[in-house]
Amino acid sequence: MKYTLLLCIFVIVVSCQNNKNQETSVITQAPADSIIIPGNPNITNKIKTAKIIPEPYLKKIITSGIVKAIPNNYAEIASPFSGRITRSFVSLGQKVEVGSPVFEISSPEFFDAGKSYYQSKQEMQLAEKNLKRQQDLFTNGVGTQKDLEEAEVNFELTKRDFENSIASLEVYHVDPEELVLGQPLIVRSPIKGEIVENKIIIGQYLKQDAEPVAIVAELSKVYVIGQLKEKDINSVNKSDEVEIRLTGIPDVPIRGSVFHIGEILDEATRSVQIYVLCENRERVMKPGMFVTTRFYENAGDVILIPATALYQMEETSFVFIYLGNDKYIKRKVEVNGTDSSRVIIKSGLKADEVIVIEGGSLLMDLKDQL
Repeated sequence: MKYTLLLCIFVIVVSCQNNKNQETSVITQAPADSIIIPGNPNITNKIKTAKIIPEPYLKKIITSGIVKAIPNNYAEIASPFSGRITRSFVSLGQKVEVGSPVFEISSPEFFDAGKSYYQSKQEMQLAEKNLKRQQDLFTNGVGTQKDLEEAEVNFELTKRDFENSIASLEVYHVDPEELVLGQPLIVRSPIKGEIVENKIIIGQYLKQDAEPVAIVAELSKVYVIGQLKEKDINSVNKSDEVEIRLTGIPDVPIRGSVFHIGEILDEATRSVQIYVLCENRERVMKPGMFVTTRFYENAGDVILIPATALYQMEETSFVFIYLGNDKYIKRKVEVNGTDSSRVIIKSGLKADEVIVIEGGSLLMDLKDQL
C-alpha cells in the first residue's frame, strides 16, 4: 500500500512537469524582439492584423480665430472740432456712400478754420496783385530787383498758407468753394458702408477728443485673424483655401482664403498672425465672433494606422509586425500626428507590411512573461 501511494505521487509530479514544459514550448521568444506562438488558437484568434497601404492625405491644421472688419472698410466717426450736434442725417443700419452726411455740428473752432481760409485767400490775392505790380515796374525800368524778389517771396508764403487752409478743410470733406462763413460743419462718411453703431444725440456737446458717435462698416468681406504655430508655418501658403466654422453654427462650413501670413513671430506663443479673407454677403460673420479655422496641406501618400495598433513605452512608440508562421516582431516607429482614430506614421513602416491592429496587448503580456 505504501509503495502504491509513492508511485501515484511520482506520476502526478512527472505529469505536471510535462504540462509545464509543453506550455513553455507553445510560446517562445526569438532574437531581436520577436515572439513565436506556434499553434495556440487561444491567442492567435484574438489577434487581428492588417496590411499597410499608403493613401492620399490632406494634413489638417486646426486653430482658433476671431472675425474682424477689414480696416479699410471700417470707420469710426467723431467730431474733428469741439461743438454741439445740431442735426443727424443717419439711422442705424442705413447704407451710406463716400461723402454722405452723418451729422452736423456747430463749432466755434470750425468758424475759426473758415475765417482763416478766407483771410489766407485774401492775403494771397493781395500778394499776387503786388507781385504783378512789381513785375510791371521792373519791366518798365521803374522798379528794383530787391522789391521784385520780396514780392515773389511774399506771394509764395501767402500761397502756401492758403493751400494749407484748403487742405485742412478738405480733410473734413468740406469744399472750400461752397464754404459759407459761420455755417455748421457737416461731418461726412469717409467710406461706403452701413451705419453699424449710432450714438448721435441732438444737442449733445462734444469735445475735440470725444469718442466716436457713429461707426460705418462695409462687411460684405471680413477677416478671420488667427494664430499659426511655428511648426505649421511652412504648411500654409498665401491664397490657400481655408475652412471656417462658427461657434454658433458649427455644421455650416464657410470658405475663405489666406490673405496674409505675419512676418513677426510672437516669442511667447511661438506663432504668427494669419489673415483669412472671407466672403460675407449674408452677414453671417459678425466682427468679434470666435471661429475655428482649418487649413489643409496635401501631404501626398502617407501611412495611417489605427490608434489601437500603436503602443507606448516611456518616450518610445512601437507596433507589432506579423512576419507569418505565427511570428511577430516589435518595431519602433516615429509618429507625425493623429487624424481622428488613426495615427500618421512618419517612419518605421513601409507598404505591404502586416501589422497587428488588435490583440497587441496579448503579445505585450506574453513578452513580459518570457
